[in-house]
Amino acid sequence: MASKSQCNECQGPGYATPIEAMATAPREKLVYLPCIQIKAGKRDYLATVNIDPSSTEYCKVIHRLPMLHDNDELHHSGWNTCASCYGNPAAKRDKLILPCIGSSRIYIIDVSTPRSPRIHAVIEPSEMKALGVTRPHTAHCMADGDVLISTMADENDQNKGAFVLVSGKTWKLKGLWSNQTVKHNYDFWYQYKDNTLISSEWGNPSCWWKGFDNSRVREDYGHELHIWDFKTHQYKYSIPLGDEGRIPLETRFLHDPSKSEGFVGCAYSSNVFRFFKDPLGVWQAEKVIDIPAKSVEGWALPYMPGLITDILISMDDRFLYFSNWIQGDLRQYDISDTRNPKLVGRLFLGGSITSDSGVKTVNDLEPQPAPVYVKGRKLHGGPQMIQLSLDGKRLYLTDSLLSGWDRQFYPNMVKNGSVMLQVDVDTEKGGLTLNKNFLVDFGKEPGGPVLAHEIRYPGGDCTSDIYLPPLLIGYRPH
Repeated sequence: MASKSQCNECQGPGYATPIEAMATAPREKLVYLPCIQIKAGKRDYLATVNIDPSSTEYCKVIHRLPMLHDNDELHHSGWNTCASCYGNPAAKRDKLILPCIGSSRIYIIDVSTPRSPRIHAVIEPSEMKALGVTRPHTAHCMADGDVLISTMADENDQNKGAFVLVSGKTWKLKGLWSNQTVKHNYDFWYQYKDNTLISSEWGNPSCWWKGFDNSRVREDYGHELHIWDFKTHQYKYSIPLGDEGRIPLETRFLHDPSKSEGFVGCAYSSNVFRFFKDPLGVWQAEKVIDIPAKSVEGWALPYMPGLITDILISMDDRFLYFSNWIQGDLRQYDISDTRNPKLVGRLFLGGSITSDSGVKTVNDLEPQPAPVYVKGRKLHGGPQMIQLSLDGKRLYLTDSLLSGWDRQFYPNMVKNGSVMLQVDVDTEKGGLTLNKNFLVDFGKEPGGPVLAHEIRYPGGDCTSDIYLPPLLIGYRPH
């Protein structure tokens, strides 16, 4: 098969394999980030940031696209076209899907002019409610050009896990993906070889929308993975993760489409589970990474979890990365042996146990980390959303989780606005180094400080592209 570089016009968008993407993709020069307003009456916007070191606009916001309504709370995003559409010369990666976790609105953003995105279409909350769903979260493109979006609540804002399909031609809702629902929903990933979609769980919006309610962890937050038949859209069974798997969030299959395994980060339990298909064809899960809670004084609770809020896997399936938003460290694990991840890189980038935080760790063998400054700017939050360059050499991160949680755990970060940072990665032996020359300070925005969230590259990235086995490239399910 011709490589992408040899056949730029005939193969469609993206790359045929994750290894090809890693080896041949050009360095990222622009990123898109949703920016959430702190003050009422202001509209969220999509920021376009220049991250080209050779540019005079380096580390600057070069475009701001305001949304059409107040109180949307932009959150995660997804592409209309990813690697599952490779082999379709008619497909273009030119739309960014922006679900709003607050208003249940979905914006379709045209990025055909990468430096100046514009709103192409809007799916209104009333259209979502007509299907009995609200609180859209994760968006993934499908091989046929449609977009699948997970939803977390019903029309009355009570917990209900479902999925909606959006037409990639009309940008209208086509309906529910399945006539079955689960109690909770959050993230998902699909894998063609095993005809499987796996979804995770957050919880009832009433206990997470305005802030974290610790008293309701057992009752109203999730602790299961859900297995779906990808072709028939039928729910098959769940994998209970128990107390060690409370609040399973970001779900990542290995990028290699021939592999039947992946990982999920469990926020509250601060553990990472490996999910895999056993010899009998049944999906199972096992804990492979455990981040102990720290005994503390001067904090909201006598113990402090790491709170794993985002994870990702490098394109060659060599390294797993995740952020401990509360304790404040970013971690890199070698997963060459997926059952026995090995910690090879770690950085404290703010968090709640810095030596000047007023929190004291008790009987901890680790010294409390020093506060971190980048170009004179103190980091007030902890590492949260992460995105890795396709070549695996640069990891970008922001520090905002959800405005209600930000206000609860990091009021100084809310007051001063978010930051975007870059960490350089040793791709040979492992290791992380903070780039002290890179800082995007969202506390200095023209309209005042904002909270920046998920990071996307125009050319695709490590958390959106889902690859097909070689024999299925060009496959169209409908």
